[in-house]
Amino acid sequence: MRIGKLLLLLMAISAKATFAQSDSLKLDLKQAELLFLKNNFELIAGNYQIDLAKAEVITAKLFDNPELEYENLFYNHETKKFLQTSYEYGQFAGSISQLIKLAGKRNKNIKLAQTGIKLAELEYFDLMRTLKFELRNTFYKAYFSNRSVKVYEDQIKSTESLLKAYNVQLKMGNVALKDVIRIKSLIIGLKAEQASVLNELEDHYKDLKLLCGLAPAASLSLILPTNDDQNIMVDKIPYANLLDSARTNRADLKLAKTDLEYNELNLKLQKAMAIPDVEISLSYDLKGNYPEKYTGLGLKIPVPLFNRNQGEIKKAKIGIDAATSNVKKQELLLSNEVFNSYRTAIRNERLYAEIDPAFSHDFDKLIVGLIKNFKERNISLIEFLDLYESYKQNILQMNKLQFERMSSRAELNYVTGSNIFK
Repeated sequence: MRIGKLLLLLMAISAKATFAQSDSLKLDLKQAELLFLKNNFELIAGNYQIDLAKAEVITAKLFDNPELEYENLFYNHETKKFLQTSYEYGQFAGSISQLIKLAGKRNKNIKLAQTGIKLAELEYFDLMRTLKFELRNTFYKAYFSNRSVKVYEDQIKSTESLLKAYNVQLKMGNVALKDVIRIKSLIIGLKAEQASVLNELEDHYKDLKLLCGLAPAASLSLILPTNDDQNIMVDKIPYANLLDSARTNRADLKLAKTDLEYNELNLKLQKAMAIPDVEISLSYDLKGNYPEKYTGLGLKIPVPLFNRNQGEIKKAKIGIDAATSNVKKQELLLSNEVFNSYRTAIRNERLYAEIDPAFSHDFDKLIVGLIKNFKERNISLIEFLDLYESYKQNILQMNKLQFERMSSRAELNYVTGSNIFK
């Protein structure tokens, strides 16, 4: 009975493990992007920066608070009493004052804060553009790395099958020991290469999970469906259209221009800050002034004799010069990135187009025949190993080429700030 229960327990654990392995999250690029927009922590932090900028506008719209001042007689040595307020024995004075900002400082502060919101929003969109490209690139890396791992798995499986057959032949004295050793060496080499690709794949999965906000233990199964945009010919898209799209949509260029606008508004504000503000006050004094029960209207204004805000005005002017230079740099960077990405995409597309679609399938059939001929000793072990290596390199190069093609398309989206390839 105990043995029976133990077997049932082991079977249950095994079934559970099998289910856990098969229970992987199937994820295509669109689903990955939805998870990214919802869960990415950098984007969430960027949203908080926009909220902070909006709070600055609330602060800029607020008026200065009025100030109340009150003074009372603390101790009357004649009556020997504290804090008397009566007309006969006490004394007190009070005033209320209000600061009035001149030269439109409040409105200029509001405009500056509103421009700060635009800056925060553009920083958010540029961050999204960058992370979206990283997401797509990582997705493609993981997908094609996984395909390469499967190439190694198939090759290792067939080679191990071949090794078993050779071990049988070795015992019968039909093959040499050196041939068996070579096949074993081939398997060790394949497993070492597979381990390296697996390490890269795990890194890609880690990056993808971080971008999408997924748990570390999530098992991913990536899907790359054939979309209509895969048939779009890159060389048929005019370069001028791509450049115009980049100039219209790139958030980093808009950010540089808005930063220039921000510095121009700041210069206006700093010039306004050189104009003194006025403080108006109304006061009352019971007996400390002439006449008694004195009421007075006060006006206070600083004399701009020494400090005319010269330093901040100069800093604002320097900020404009720096922002102007940054706009020119971004425009040049943008045009160079679009040109380079366009050339790279065309080159990858043409190289991919030169490959016969049936080539990979024909090569798979060829390798089956190769194994069969080797088992029948129609070719030598050295020829078999050379052709087998060629087969592996062909499949790996095909995966690399397809990745580079998809990556260059994602980069065109990135440098133009648009969604040409969905």
